[in-house]
Amino acid sequence: MEINDLTPAEARVWRAFPHGEIVDFRTEAGEDAANGGDWGPERTLRARVLRTLLVTAPREDGEISALRITGARITGELDLTHAVLDRPVRMSHCHFTDRPGFYGLQVPRLSLRGSVMPGLDLAGARVDGMVQLSDCRVRGRLMFAGTQIAGALHLGHAELLAPEDGSPALQLNQATIGDDLWAPGLRAHGELRLTGATVSGSIDLSRAQLTHDGRPALDAEILTVEGHLLLRHTQVRGWIGLRAARITGRVDLSYACLSNPGGPALRASSAVIGELWLRRASHPVRGTLNLRRAQLDVLFAEPEMIPDRVHVSGLVYTTLTPHEPAEHRLPMLERDADGYAPDAYEQLTAAYRRIGDDDAARLVQLAKQRRHRRTLPWYGRLWGHLQDVTVGYGFRPLRAGIWLLSLLAAGSAAFGLHRPPALKPAESPDFHPVFYTLDLLLPVISFGQENAFAPVGWYQTLSYVLIIMGWILATTVVAGVTRTVSRQ
Repeated sequence: MEINDLTPAEARVWRAFPHGEIVDFRTEAGEDAANGGDWGPERTLRARVLRTLLVTAPREDGEISALRITGARITGELDLTHAVLDRPVRMSHCHFTDRPGFYGLQVPRLSLRGSVMPGLDLAGARVDGMVQLSDCRVRGRLMFAGTQIAGALHLGHAELLAPEDGSPALQLNQATIGDDLWAPGLRAHGELRLTGATVSGSIDLSRAQLTHDGRPALDAEILTVEGHLLLRHTQVRGWIGLRAARITGRVDLSYACLSNPGGPALRASSAVIGELWLRRASHPVRGTLNLRRAQLDVLFAEPEMIPDRVHVSGLVYTTLTPHEPAEHRLPMLERDADGYAPDAYEQLTAAYRRIGDDDAARLVQLAKQRRHRRTLPWYGRLWGHLQDVTVGYGFRPLRAGIWLLSLLAAGSAAFGLHRPPALKPAESPDFHPVFYTLDLLLPVISFGQENAFAPVGWYQTLSYVLIIMGWILATTVVAGVTRTVSRQ
């Protein structure tokens, strides 16, 4: 292309390129690139001119060339498919009439900060430094599938609107980011797909607004993050998918509002996460919390943040915080949509034992037995009720003593007022109502009273009741102690 074929605006860029000079077409500070459709020829650049400049323009000795444009209207498709550029590209606060095609592009650094465009295809590209898309407005698909970015990807305060065909607003599946994915304040209407992506730094989506009602707002299955996934103060309408994700740091949902009524809100099954924080939101998670088979070092979950429906079977965690009474933690296990999950109770018991709260651990184990009882046939439930009432399944051993003392007092009083007749008066020992009652209650020990006297009438019925209660107490105590010892 000859320089004589260029418009004044294009010639200005052409002259500045070899020296890496900035060409700023803005007439006033704070201009909105969304109004770029009304910009005239004095700030309009043809995409094919920019392509020619980037691909074929010669260098000048002693100069570092670069494309650095601000506030331009770029017409036509800027097609840099499989182009190999050795100079950075910056087109900030520009208005693109057509979707740029950067598939397979190789470039040292790319900045489109504050620009407005109908999508961007950067799939399969390789960027040796940072990709800067902060404050951009993209009305179409933003494609990074398989892209390799050595530095950070900035999407802070960008606005993404998914195409009408249902495609994701952002596709980062199988992408590799060598630093952070920095996107605080991001506004996305549609799916953010990070399936299989690898981020060496952290992902910051704090104060973002992710909207995809009833569908995945953030689909990050098999995601690998070496740092944190920050979602503080984030508003999510739709669901977050972290199935089989590997996040070394924390998934921070502090102050976040997750809302997907009637469906999943957070799906982190089989994920391996350093810390998961659910706290300080204005309302509980609205939707289902799925942590099946997840592995966490720290679960920071305030009880009031837990939704009415959860999946926690197979969940493994080392530390549960903040420390709350067992009565505040047990409802989460009761809400498991998969039904009775014994391992969930064992996990909670272990968490309390690690911090030395044995009373809370025993209460969790008692709750486990009561929940298990509901799954048994009627005769199993009956036997379970007896164990619960008498010794609290072995976790309330003093209760057996109270029952024994109460029955002993009742029997002693009754037989003290009405002494049963002796079977052999000449050979019978002196009657003692306390030891006679103990003989009836204790199945093994004998004081020689039971075989020497034979009550009649309702006193005989009372003796049968005491014998039966003695056997029930003895059996439940043995069963409870055996269960406790085997658990230790």
